[in-house]
Amino acid sequence: MTNATQVLAAFRDMTQNKSLSQADLHDLIQDGIMAALQKRYGPAVEAEIAIDEDGGDIQITVLKEVVAEVQDSSREISLDEARWDDPEFEVGDVLEIPVDFAEFGRNAVMAAKQRIIQRVREGERNRIREEYANKVGDLLSGEVQQVERGKIVVMLNKTREADAIIPWKEQNPRERFRQGEPIRAVLKKVEETPKGPRLILSRADPLFVAALFKLEVPEIYQGIVDIKGIAREVGGRTKVAVSSRDESIDPVGACVGLKGSRVQAVVSELGGERIDIVPWHPDPEIYARRSLAPAKVAKVISDSSRRVITAIVDEDQLSLAIGRNGQNVRLASQLIGWQIDLYGSREWLERGAEAALFGGGEQEYEVADFPLRELDLPPATLAALEGAGYTTFFDIIDLEREDLLRVPGLGAGEVDAVVRVIDELTEEEPAADEAAAAGPSAQELAEAREGAEMLGVSLEEPPAEPLEKSPAEPLEDGEV
Repeated sequence: MTNATQVLAAFRDMTQNKSLSQADLHDLIQDGIMAALQKRYGPAVEAEIAIDEDGGDIQITVLKEVVAEVQDSSREISLDEARWDDPEFEVGDVLEIPVDFAEFGRNAVMAAKQRIIQRVREGERNRIREEYANKVGDLLSGEVQQVERGKIVVMLNKTREADAIIPWKEQNPRERFRQGEPIRAVLKKVEETPKGPRLILSRADPLFVAALFKLEVPEIYQGIVDIKGIAREVGGRTKVAVSSRDESIDPVGACVGLKGSRVQAVVSELGGERIDIVPWHPDPEIYARRSLAPAKVAKVISDSSRRVITAIVDEDQLSLAIGRNGQNVRLASQLIGWQIDLYGSREWLERGAEAALFGGGEQEYEVADFPLRELDLPPATLAALEGAGYTTFFDIIDLEREDLLRVPGLGAGEVDAVVRVIDELTEEEPAADEAAAAGPSAQELAEAREGAEMLGVSLEEPPAEPLEKSPAEPLEDGEV
């Protein structure tokens, strides 16, 4: 097939199947013809190629520089040879040699075809790489092409020529797929191989759960509800922490949907995996309480320096807080990113008694910070404080009244209210031992004495208070 019209028609059909443009087709044909010319004339050959697709013609002109002494025959010609065609040629001129496309022969056409196929494959790889490089975390759908040595080969609906697989470790062990079945998975990464980019998909990664919620919950897709964290044990249980940017929208209710329709769709895709939806909170203690649900936590103590949460639950809630094989407390710890030490109330009291026995039973005080929004202050006052950069209680606890008066938007009345709230939260109650050290009151003594007289027992009067000594009067002259 050396006719240019037939070659153009064949190349056109080939590129149409690969969804290439007309410009790409011309570029590929020129590249293939240059490969054939290099094979015939040499690697440094220079040529002009004009493609008339409508007329079905390809014009090829090889360019050679006229030189006195030929160094590279692929792009140079001697002055004597050039003057065979035209005696007026001089050194430095360029000789144009027309080449008939039919002179290429079958081997030249095959070389051009191989180059075009190579270019098409490179174009496909670049297109796949560019299309999916920024889609990590997106949900992709396709069809199971085959299952070989534990991995699932997927033919994507959108890009059927892409190399996409689900490795064994990225599968749900409770699921089985057969050839031809539809399948959905999340794109975990784009891996480079000698054969081009390979798409690694996953149905076991927490990103898969996030992608399913994004598909089922419009508020998440629109960015109103955020997924703040996901902890998952594949095939068993998943905890999802959500928050809302709009106070009028309940993030948990949005994810659950009407009669649980939205979360049920996600559970169905996960093969019946249990899902706990937790309202996120910036305070780690509150966040830990919520993440241990459905167990009710009696008390939480945090150690921010070690990132450890100590959670105490009643005995009837202990098994619920631990979960099957420790799954609930383990997932809660992964979700909040802190270590959770869980105690039953009985064990906690025993530990407290032992600590007291060995001199370590001092009372621990909760020192966790919390947002200013939780204070009982007017919204305008909170907005003024936040505008000045004070967002938590610890930010304002050490501020003096003069410091607060310098905050824009705060007057004397608002400052007094803020100071009053700080005093209420930081005022210490009088210790019980101080009251005991002060002894019984006069009323308590009178009641005790009256009761003793009724029993025929006399009580000694308390010693009279010593009179306060008056300051010594100055002595007169001569008095000793």
